Amino acid sequence: MAVIKTNVIRILDKEKIPYECSTYEVKDGKMDGVAVAHKIGIEESKVFKTLIVQGKSKTCYVCVIPVSKELDFKKICTLTGEKNIDMLPLVDLQKTTGYIRGGCSPIGMKKLLKTFVDESATQLEKMTFSAGKVGVQVTLQPEVLKNLVEAEFVVLTYLN
Repeated sequence: MAVIKTNVIRILDKEKIPYECSTYEVKDGKMDGVAVAHKIGIEESKVFKTLIVQGKSKTCYVCVIPVSKELDFKKICTLTGEKNIDMLPLVDLQKTTGYIRGGCSPIGMKKLLKTFVDESATQLEKMTFSAGKVGVQVTLQPEVLKNLVEAEFVVLTYLN
């Protein structure tokens, strides 16, 4: 298979950041994070999804959480000082981030948004997330992602 160059991969190459790339089939329509983890053969706890939320102030925030977990909106409200936060409407995703649903990456958005990564990533040697295109995932060290997008490691999900 030919090497796929997404904006994320171009950024990582430019910064000389080591990473691994995985691809998966999308024709079956199963593109949720858990299905993707199984397709690429990586434990669900090591595969992350990128969610864009918007506060009442209209400020957008990036939340990177494990694919099998749910975002705790009360926690993100507390972290941001917003009174209310909802998912960014899908119609606004591409114009806000430059990405489409299923291919949203915390790296390479149109502009750098305040980014939070679930602290579970700090327990991992490597984490996997979208490379900015449906069907392509990138794997790198959590600390590298944190530094690249100026993220904070915080608790973002419900505790089980």
